[in-house]
Amino acid sequence: MTDKKRHYGADLIIDSLINHEVKYVFGIPGAKIDRVFDTLEEKGPQLIVSRHEQNATFMAQGLGRITGKPGVVIATSGPGISNLATGLVTATAEGDPVLAIGGQVKRSDLLKRAHQSMNNVAMLEPITKYSAEVHDPDTLSETIANAYRIAKSGKPGASFISIPQDVTDSPVHVKTIKPLTEPKLGSASVEDINYLAQAIRNAVLPVLLLGNGASDEKVTRSIRRLLGSVKLPVVETFQGAGIVSRDLEEETFFGRVGLFRNQPGDMLLKKSDLVIAIGYDPIEYEARNWNAEVSARTIVIDVAQAEIDTYFQPERELIGSISETIDLLIPAVNGYRLPEGSVEYLQNLKKNMSGDIKFDRQSAAGLVHPLDLIDILQEQTKDDMTVTVDVGSHYIWMARYFKSYEARHLLFSNGMQTLGVALPWAISAALIRPNKTVISVSGDGGFLFSAQELEIAVRLKLPIVHIIWNDGSYNMVKFQEEMKYGRSSGIQLGHVDFVKYAEAFGAKGYRVDSKESFKSTLEKAIKESANGPILIDVPIDYKDNGKLGETILPDEFD
Repeated sequence: MTDKKRHYGADLIIDSLINHEVKYVFGIPGAKIDRVFDTLEEKGPQLIVSRHEQNATFMAQGLGRITGKPGVVIATSGPGISNLATGLVTATAEGDPVLAIGGQVKRSDLLKRAHQSMNNVAMLEPITKYSAEVHDPDTLSETIANAYRIAKSGKPGASFISIPQDVTDSPVHVKTIKPLTEPKLGSASVEDINYLAQAIRNAVLPVLLLGNGASDEKVTRSIRRLLGSVKLPVVETFQGAGIVSRDLEEETFFGRVGLFRNQPGDMLLKKSDLVIAIGYDPIEYEARNWNAEVSARTIVIDVAQAEIDTYFQPERELIGSISETIDLLIPAVNGYRLPEGSVEYLQNLKKNMSGDIKFDRQSAAGLVHPLDLIDILQEQTKDDMTVTVDVGSHYIWMARYFKSYEARHLLFSNGMQTLGVALPWAISAALIRPNKTVISVSGDGGFLFSAQELEIAVRLKLPIVHIIWNDGSYNMVKFQEEMKYGRSSGIQLGHVDFVKYAEAFGAKGYRVDSKESFKSTLEKAIKESANGPILIDVPIDYKDNGKLGETILPDEFD
């Protein structure tokens, strides 16, 4: 019988999470970490038990992306640890804070071929910001405190802590680390801010390139203040979606970039004589795509130094609090107006944004064109609703044509392009944005990477509407293979009855066969989702996919 009067390593772990105001823990228990789960049951935070550790990590990542605070995932030893890998590499690559805690064999078994013995730290170190194993139970709390801080500092990412079973089971003799005051970054130097202000005033066509790091709540507010004062043109990366507000869209927003160099935003970046990259990470959209000619004059505003390569050589970096730097920049550029020639260029570019490809929306009976689906979804999605998007052909359509007006409310994986993220992210969004319907979008292939987590949404009665763009193949691979080789291979999938699948989990499932039936079904599903998740299977018409990768705009607009 457990002696509740004694304080164990597991108590230090859970008390540390509580001190860091962690509200949810995602994961799967096992023998090497079971005392932690036992303590979690007694003390909290709320445990969300998943069906696969990879998906639990996606949920932690989704929480980290939306809140800016590390999401926490806990798994057992052996395959429990290896199953964390895809989620952790996605989080680190895409700048999302995650704290992962993993079980390990007893210290005496670490060098033996014992059951589930492996070098956890060595495995996960290359894909995390911090990876360590704790051998002294009295250092558990301090290790968690450091791992938590590292996960969210600078460019956020994943931290991992491996804990042998006998460390969690050992009595401890120290108190838990108290909540720590977060270090406050100051603005960039006055000299650097004045340099940028003068560069803007001297520029003919300055452009803001907004990345994931600019989607922080405070930074977004500052950027909106800047755009309210000076109507500079803006291009978002996929992960910077929603930074530009609805009232600023018409005058300042010129689309998103993230895949294939053929968007209005690409042409604008090429034309610009000053690109101001704010919170931009090259993994979101490599500079070789938007600066292929190595001709862009670039200035960076960020919390950390940029990674330099041939195509990204900023002449100045304003390092510090992004929001404070922008707030100090505003009075220094107030009154700047774009030259008349640039205004005319932007007006012509804006005309091409809605009609840059002439699609044939006349679909065969029983199929729905992507733009018809997006138009209907746009009509029924409120600005405060979260939309999570998996990877596949659908994500290209969504990233280009679905509009979002609140930062971190339209979520993409465009760093690792990881299949299966949409539903786990939707679960996180539903937990931390209660009483708000969440829309989750996937292809039929990506859905089954994490579809078992539909059970969580049913268990917790989460208001999620999951839309499957169904064509029976890995279509994003298919159309790109056809562009390269004139044919496709290895992309065909077998039939799955997704309506029955949803019903087997206790969710409602619907199948539509036209844009009209999708419109009425989506409206009904959003209302019904108040009682739990709804799945909609949409047979999609991908006949126009080949045009997504074509060169569709001239380099210049005269």
